Amino acid sequence: MNDPKKCRGWFRLGALLALCAGVAAGCGLLASAAHGQQEKGAGITMAGDAEEKDVGLPLYPGSRRHKDEEKESPGVNLGLWGGGSGFKLAVLKMESDDSMEKIAEFYKKKLQKFGKVLDCSHTTGDAEKEQNAKQLTCEDDKPEKGGLLFKAGTKSDQHIVAIQPAAHGSLYQLVHVAHWGDEEKK
Repeated sequence: MNDPKKCRGWFRLGALLALCAGVAAGCGLLASAAHGQQEKGAGITMAGDAEEKDVGLPLYPGSRRHKDEEKESPGVNLGLWGGGSGFKLAVLKMESDDSMEKIAEFYKKKLQKFGKVLDCSHTTGDAEKEQNAKQLTCEDDKPEKGGLLFKAGTKSDQHIVAIQPAAHGSLYQLVHVAHWGDEEKK
């Protein structure tokens, strides 16, 4: 992601897809509430920035928030819940003067608290097809050219760290994606 326009485009696409998924989930939430399912409240979160607590991972020491353009936000925090179901997406873009390898070592250790850490940097996706439905896999996820990608958690609650080389150090994104519903409680 050395090209700032490409990075900005992927970030916007991710935010748009998350918003669409949230709206679609919201439609399902309204339908489930109409069918008399238990409802303990509903809400929506739409913030133009994210914090360390939102992504569930600490910030790499000495790193700074990254903006491709002055008016852009370095993060996003979206959430929609109600009727026993919900969706959350938190993304934080950062930069550091350190190498990708140093940042990768830091985050591989931090991701361990969520379970097995997957290195999706060089996978083909074929070896993981026989996994159970809740187990996290790399599937088709891969980093930008020259980058690194790590994941931990479950399919319904995953933490992702993507690291790319930059002119002076590295860029990295911290992502937390979660979704839940009544069907997962059964």
